[in-house]
Amino acid sequence: MKRSPVTQAELDEALQALPGWQVQDGKLHKEYRFATFSLAMGWMVSAGMEADKMDHHPEWTNVYNRVTVDLVTHSLGNQISHLDIELARRMEALGDGRKP
Repeated sequence: MKRSPVTQAELDEALQALPGWQVQDGKLHKEYRFATFSLAMGWMVSAGMEADKMDHHPEWTNVYNRVTVDLVTHSLGNQISHLDIELARRMEALGDGRKP
């Protein structure tokens, strides 16, 4: 995975394929809601393992059944990169147990 900023066109295309994701405060952002706290924590563990494999870690918080995720690449001057988009894709692939 290349460690480089995305163009606006690449970001626009990626957002079309990432439901619920948006750019907020210059970061790729989404709030996930799960049926229970346990499901939220289980998802965070799985997502954390994916992030660690990529050596690219999210800014995130958890409150009960909600997980708020912000993705940005600090080593590129806090720009959204191809790594952020790939991590968002992997997070989406882990979607089991979320509330609709």
